[in-house]
Amino acid sequence: QVQPVESGGGLAQPGGSLRLSCEASATIYYQNAMAWYRQAPGKEIELVAVILGGGNTNYADFVRGRFTISRDNAKNTVSLQMNSLKPEDTAVYYCNRAPPRSDAWGQGTQVTVSS
Repeated sequence: QVQPVESGGGLAQPGGSLRLSCEASATIYYQNAMAWYRQAPGKEIELVAVILGGGNTNYADFVRGRFTISRDNAKNTVSLQMNSLKPEDTAVYYCNRAPPRSDAWGQGTQVTVSS
């Protein structure tokens, strides 16, 4: 299986937190830069955060300071800790390589931020 498996989404209140996890195959994960992306209804997919194989990270301006991306190379997993959530963070979140591999989009995990 090539597609990653994302989990951890759900409903959160504004200001709340969620932690997303992604399990990727070695084909996708091994020594590659990995990223979280998101797609809100009616909008294009956008890059949220990137983590390089060595652990360096970069974030989109709209999540910097609120979200933290991490990886566990022993388990081929990538996580996204999301704090101080806002309603505009509502989207389906996906993980994939950075840049993304076209055949490696999973089902994603829905994050809804609402009171």
